Amino acid sequence: MTSYLACLGTRPEIIKMAPLYRVLRARGHQVQVLHTGQHTDMADALYAFFAMPPDAQVRLQRQTPRLSHLTAELLTQVDEQMQQLAPDVVLVQGDTSTALAGALAAYYQDVPVAHVEAGLRTGERDPFPEEMNRCLIGRLAQWHFPPTPQATQNLLHEGIDGSRVHQVGNTVIDAALWAREHLRQQPLHECMPPDLARFMQLQAQGPMLLVTAHRRENWGVPMQRIAAAIGGLLQLHPQLSVVWPLHPNPKVRADVHMGLASVPAQARARLCLTDALQYPALIGVLERCSFTLTDSGGIQEEASALQKPVLILRESTERQELVQAGGAQLVGTLVHQIIEHASELLHDPVLLASMQLQTSPFGDGLAAQRIADVLCREVHPTLHVERLAA
Repeated sequence: MTSYLACLGTRPEIIKMAPLYRVLRARGHQVQVLHTGQHTDMADALYAFFAMPPDAQVRLQRQTPRLSHLTAELLTQVDEQMQQLAPDVVLVQGDTSTALAGALAAYYQDVPVAHVEAGLRTGERDPFPEEMNRCLIGRLAQWHFPPTPQATQNLLHEGIDGSRVHQVGNTVIDAALWAREHLRQQPLHECMPPDLARFMQLQAQGPMLLVTAHRRENWGVPMQRIAAAIGGLLQLHPQLSVVWPLHPNPKVRADVHMGLASVPAQARARLCLTDALQYPALIGVLERCSFTLTDSGGIQEEASALQKPVLILRESTERQELVQAGGAQLVGTLVHQIIEHASELLHDPVLLASMQLQTSPFGDGLAAQRIADVLCREVHPTLHVERLAA
């Protein structure tokens, strides 16, 4: 039996690691979960939804908002927990500070790293700091699991040994499809906050949009423009309703409210600003909406699994596959561009239908099975020998 340690700290990491956790455990392996607390909102509920309780937790002090301090604190505490948990393999997902700290701590302890969702690149400074995080993890990992051909090529172009690169699809598709089937076994309102359930009942007839925005690159004026554009759409389209789960970051919330300040009350009544949603509720809203506007990479992927078009609120994306397949458009954060692209989709059912992809470019729901196949074939249990820092 091989001992795995999944280092997780954010909502997307929990969601995307859950399918692999279930598959490895079903095959008889020990999978421990270390929760770093990088995001504290909704982590407990997510772990419960996926039946994936943490075995250990890091208690971050967060005395300053500086990324360097966060990374240093994560690295120190993850390293200590890793020494005690003594895994054969460390699993990290994506490009967060948690993933970087987990990979670096494992490297210092000479524990091999498996990188889930490897190879995503914009080739630019943004998204900051995620682009550099994933490049660094790419140098630390033993096994690379890119979701798409483009991500695979990115790794090979950087000189990664092809025998260590295994294209598998994205585990978020596994998670989204599993959650959708889970939700179909219960009434939708049971998984939603009461206010949101009532709002969706009242707005059951017309088109509905899901909006999310949180990226650091969109803080400030860009976020205010996004909010102003949503207000403009509500005024231009009287049948339209919008669900916008707000990121808990106070700066993001302040920017959104500032951008919506001049929107008339009649239009505001068709906008549901809610706290960040639990995963089942988010999937439920995605199922109901006509399309989504987002700067979230995970929602781009989840929307494609549920055949929902995406307008990407960024200037670039590391998920070009969805744009190239016709399931998404890059619209940026300028008010007129957002309104123009969204209005076009609202007015043109043929265009909307053309963006409802029948198959996701990110996978088929079997990514976790493929990752487990590789790991079970290539990882051999080893006695954990105490490793001393160099």
